[in-house]
Amino acid sequence: MSKRGHSPEQIVMKLREAEILHSQGKKQAEICKQIGVCQQTYIRWRKECGGLSLDQAKRLKDLERENGQLKRVVADLSLDNLILKEVAQGKY
Repeated sequence: MSKRGHSPEQIVMKLREAEILHSQGKKQAEICKQIGVCQQTYIRWRKECGGLSLDQAKRLKDLERENGQLKRVVADLSLDNLILKEVAQGKY
């Protein structure tokens, strides 16, 4: 079974390799095949992490993970708040 996702280090290294291949005149399909990802993944990576350094890419992934956790916390607290309001009004 394959590992889920790529680490920020792997993404940055593959994008650098892709830049080198692009400068050699290779087409996008050839580049994707050589670095081992599909074209949609390559385009998404280029959009998200195109000009980032390794440290910046790590920081971006950490911030995205933290943002997801905070969104879940806010959703849980909002739901708790709604439940408490309904109980206070006697609608349960």
